[in-house]
Amino acid sequence: MRKAIILDTSILCVWLRVPGKETCGPDGNRWTFDSVKQKIDSEIKAGSTLIMPLTSIIETGNHIAQAHGDKHDVVNSFVEHIENAIDGNVPWAAFTEQSGLIDSEALKKTLSAWKETALAGQSFGDALIVAVAKYYAAYNITVEIFTGDMGLKAYEPAAPKGPQPRRRK
Repeated sequence: MRKAIILDTSILCVWLRVPGKETCGPDGNRWTFDSVKQKIDSEIKAGSTLIMPLTSIIETGNHIAQAHGDKHDVVNSFVEHIENAIDGNVPWAAFTEQSGLIDSEALKKTLSAWKETALAGQSFGDALIVAVAKYYAAYNITVEIFTGDMGLKAYEPAAPKGPQPRRRK
């Protein structure tokens, strides 16, 4: 069964070593560069696909731009990962797969769902990440939202219950 790893901003910042964003997650589930790198390397070796949602790209880019210190290597690494995602180079899912999630009808659907969760504190960026997770889960793909944010992690789709039956002709 295929697996998709959706990278949230918090994990991307740690993985890229954005100054001031070297760790994420609560005590007992703290992510560092070493633990994030180990997890990503393990998932790549297992054949998982990495997904970088537009929300994560925008938010991570903002954190990089606002960080203090030498950002040269971080910027170059970030751009390289985005270019690989745009081109769909393994292990990245092609960024164009998400294009249907940001058209007017899909955004209206996400907005409608978000109206319910916003009252509980969910950001619209997280709602967009959840929409990406649901998109891949609809194709019977195991989806993991790789995040240090336990609130966002709670929206992770349930694992598929096995192979889907074939359609009759």
